[in-house]
Amino acid sequence: MRITVISLLLWSLLLAVACEFTTISDGTMVQSIEEFNEAVKDLEPGDKIVLANGTWTDTELELVGQGTAENPITLTVQEKGKVFLEGQSNLRIAGEFIHVEGLVFRNGHTPTGEVISFKKNKELLCNNCRVTECVIEDYNPSERFDADYWVGIYGKNNRFDHNYLVGKRNRGVTLAVRLNNEASQENDHHIDHNYFGYHPILGSNGGETLRIGTSHYSLKNSKTLVEDNYFERCNGEHEIISNKSCQNTFRNNTFLECQGTLTMRHGNETLVENNYFFGNKKANTGGIRIINESQTVKNNYCEGLTGYRFRGALVIMNGVPNSPINRYFQVQDSRATDNLIIDSDYIQLCAGADAERSAAPITTEMSNNIIYNTEKDEVFTVYDDVSGIDFQDNILSPNLAYPSYKGKEIKRGFAHKELEWTEKDGLKLPVGKDIGPDTSIDRPNAQNTGVSWYPKKDYRIKFNTGKVINVPEGENTISEAVKKSQVGDILQLVPGGKYHQSKSVDLTHTLTVRGAADDKANITFERSSLFNIENGGSLKMQGILVSGAECDDYAGNSVVRTSRYSMINNYKFFAEDCDFMDLDVNHSFNVLRVYKNTFADSIGLVNCTFSNITGHVLNMDKETDDIGIYNVENVLIDGCEFKDIGGTAVTLYRGGRDESTFGPIIDMTDSTLDNVGHDKRNRHQSSVYLHGVQLAELDQLSFEASKKLNLHLIVGEPVINVRNTNFSKSEGISSNDPNYTRENVKTLR
Repeated sequence: MRITVISLLLWSLLLAVACEFTTISDGTMVQSIEEFNEAVKDLEPGDKIVLANGTWTDTELELVGQGTAENPITLTVQEKGKVFLEGQSNLRIAGEFIHVEGLVFRNGHTPTGEVISFKKNKELLCNNCRVTECVIEDYNPSERFDADYWVGIYGKNNRFDHNYLVGKRNRGVTLAVRLNNEASQENDHHIDHNYFGYHPILGSNGGETLRIGTSHYSLKNSKTLVEDNYFERCNGEHEIISNKSCQNTFRNNTFLECQGTLTMRHGNETLVENNYFFGNKKANTGGIRIINESQTVKNNYCEGLTGYRFRGALVIMNGVPNSPINRYFQVQDSRATDNLIIDSDYIQLCAGADAERSAAPITTEMSNNIIYNTEKDEVFTVYDDVSGIDFQDNILSPNLAYPSYKGKEIKRGFAHKELEWTEKDGLKLPVGKDIGPDTSIDRPNAQNTGVSWYPKKDYRIKFNTGKVINVPEGENTISEAVKKSQVGDILQLVPGGKYHQSKSVDLTHTLTVRGAADDKANITFERSSLFNIENGGSLKMQGILVSGAECDDYAGNSVVRTSRYSMINNYKFFAEDCDFMDLDVNHSFNVLRVYKNTFADSIGLVNCTFSNITGHVLNMDKETDDIGIYNVENVLIDGCEFKDIGGTAVTLYRGGRDESTFGPIIDMTDSTLDNVGHDKRNRHQSSVYLHGVQLAELDQLSFEASKKLNLHLIVGEPVINVRNTNFSKSEGISSNDPNYTRENVKTLR
């Protein structure tokens, strides 16, 4: 009996050990974190760990080992595209010659500061390691201002290539090269053939896609090579790429419709060559920004870029005399040569010039560039003395004006010339001129970067892409239809139909609710809000009349509100041919009510009427910490009537002096404001209040018996155009800028 018990115990122990992981012909297969942790003990050169197919939830992988160039240690997957790390998962690698491939991070967020980290801790870093064919998709925390990196590269001689990174929405750099100790400097990292996909506007500093270094270590050499990558719609902030160290190279990368620039923010001796910037006339798309010393920008291609000031096709900055390390060093000993700039709106020289940034560029050359534009005649803006820039042999299209400063044209180094053009692979190239990129090198695109085995998604918010759902009249029929809807669907209301909602309608995906412009559907509601745009939701309303006459008699109601909690997803709200009326059962009844840590890509009101409203129509002022955060990027108001509004027709607020972002931007045209802004609870005491707005086009507006148009200009060099605007029995314009007053409104630029 004793022998039998011992035998059984031994047999059980052997069986348990055997089940820890499975040795396969090409590595060790593991099926749990426990098996992984056992398998990575005492790794030898040439060892391979294989993650089994399936979903690995809340899995923190840590791999430390010493491989060799001939026999690296490998972490891979059973089948690419069938192994998913979800929940709170991440990867840390450290040691020598470690090879990682095939991981997919999705449906969650890292529990630490990085999803993939090339270090275990401060002492154990990666050298000569490679991460390839990995995916990080939409892997974000629920709080948009909780910061993390997706990839942190430390150590030396590491390669990050053929990866797919798309959908970063929270604060923090997508990929950061860290130089915070000597072991990570002079690193010779190689970042290549990656697909950096959609990065929505963050509405704050901290939305860079790629950053190399930080201001504190910016005078250290990194020697990182960034080449053959594809950046598609990376819109987080001004700096798509933020170079903050020395001796880095950015070569043969493609930027498609990216709202920002490749920025030499800190550091010297940067080489930017053979890159492609395609704006396709999308707003705020930019090219290259030069700051600091000994920078070289050559043979780049810029087409269809619209960004101005810090986001121009080519920007040469002013610096700060004796600049502290975190500000702007003077541009000197730098070159911009042999670049091809086509149909791009702005070239900015001495950008940022002000009382602090008073050091104009010196010993710098701008030569042999071709600047052609078939759509506008003026592309140069010169903010300061450019005598320190040597202009040589630059060709302008015959229609383009010379750059000028204080009314004096700068002709030296520029010549008008008609050129013959040809098209090749989507490029416009001058015949007989060896200027621009080397087209014999494969240009990065969506097909030759990233991974081939994982589907690429279009993350842009799009309306009217789904099916039409006919919604019958009645009570709560809209909310019932929403439950059956999918992304992009259209809820078609009966022309002239009567709808009532005793329930609020929660929206978690993009929807259109559509009536008929000539026979509007009528909606009444009882709850504190009609539509709630929750995380992931967006709303378009067309041909609808909304009345608040049957709402509960409480203060603070709204027709539409955002989530009361932080929204990691940006949203859109459009209303066209709609009437909003009788929002007056109690005070502070808004059309749109937003909350802190929510952000709209765009809001549009077209051909709408607003009447008898005790609160505001658009009140986007919930970010009051004055650190550069705001609630909406673009606002369009066209052909609207505002009558008897207690609060403001529109309030936009962006506080602080941070210059890393684009908005808010407003285009308000052909609209009337009658008896707007007089409620005692309107703390701005304005009918329109624009605080920190970066670009405003105000045209054909009529203010009748309304409170003031208040313009508070604080950030950078805002462009505010007020035209054809009339005031009758109204307070006119109030501004902290003396250029904007009621008396000179007709002469404003």
